[in-house]
Amino acid sequence: MDAIQQQLLEAVAGLHEIPTGAYNIRANGASVERNSTDHIEIVTRKDEKGLEVHIKPGTKHESVHIPVIMSQSGLEEVVYNDFYIGDDADVTIIAGCGIHNGGSAASRHDGIHSFYVGKNAKVKYVEKHYGSGDGLGERIMNPETIVHMDENSFMEMDTVQIKGVDSTIRKTSADLKEGAKLVVMERLMTHGKQKAESHFNVSLDGEDSGANVVSRSVARDSSYQLFVSHIIGNTKCNGHTECDAIIMDEAKISAVPELTANSTEAALIHEAAIGKIAGEQITKLMTLGLTEEEAEEQIVSGFLK
Repeated sequence: MDAIQQQLLEAVAGLHEIPTGAYNIRANGASVERNSTDHIEIVTRKDEKGLEVHIKPGTKHESVHIPVIMSQSGLEEVVYNDFYIGDDADVTIIAGCGIHNGGSAASRHDGIHSFYVGKNAKVKYVEKHYGSGDGLGERIMNPETIVHMDENSFMEMDTVQIKGVDSTIRKTSADLKEGAKLVVMERLMTHGKQKAESHFNVSLDGEDSGANVVSRSVARDSSYQLFVSHIIGNTKCNGHTECDAIIMDEAKISAVPELTANSTEAALIHEAAIGKIAGEQITKLMTLGLTEEEAEEQIVSGFLK
C-alpha cells in the first residue's frame, strides 16, 4: 500500500502495519490482505459481494479487523459482510472506512453489516469513518448495521465520524431476545456543507432485554444533521435513547427520538438536547491562557470523547 492508503488505514483502524489475528483489508474495491485463525474464519460470500466471518462458539478475547480504504477517485461500491458469532464467544470487531478523494468524481462506499450474535456471546463493534483529500469529488459513506441478538447476549457499538465525510446516511436496526443487551455510542461531527443522517430502530422482543442508544454530535459551519431513534418495547424490557448535540455557526440539527410501548411492562425513556457552547465555558478556558478558538476546540474535543 502507498502512503495515502497507510494513512487511511491508521485513521479508521488504528493500524500502522498488518495486524495479528483475523483480518481482511479491502482497498479500492478488492481484498488485498486476509488471514483467518483457528477460531475465526473469513471467507468470500458465495455471491462475491462481501465477506462471511464465522466465529466459533467459546472463542475468547480475539479480534477481527475488516477496514475498507479507497484512494481512487470516482470509485463506488456496495459491500455486504455477515458475522456469525457463536454461543459464549467474547470478541472485538474493528471495521471502518476511509476515503481519500483528490479528484472531481464522487467516491462512495455502502457497507451493509449483518450480525448474528449467539446465546451468551459478547461483541464489541468499533466502526470509524474518515475522509481526506482536496479534490472537488464528494466522499460518501452509507453504512447499515443489522443486528440479531440471541438470549442473554451483549453487544457494544462504538461508531465515530469526525472528519471529511461529505454525505452519510447511517442506518442501524436490531432485534433482541430474552435477556439481550445492546449499548450504542455514536460520535459525530460535521462541518462545511456536509450532511449526516443517523437512523436507529431497536425492537426489544424478549423479556428483560435492554437497549441504550446515545448520540453525541457537533454541527459546524452550514452543515446539517438528522438523528432519528425509535425503540420498541414488546414485553418486559428497558430502553433509553438520547441525543446530545452542540450547534455552531449556521448549522442545522433535527432530533427525533421515538418510543413505542406494546406492553405495560416496557420501561422506555428518551432525551434530546441541542444547544450552543456556553459562554462561561469559553471564558473560563480563556482565563487559563487559551484563545477563544482554542477554547472552542478544547470543549468540542472533550464533548466527543
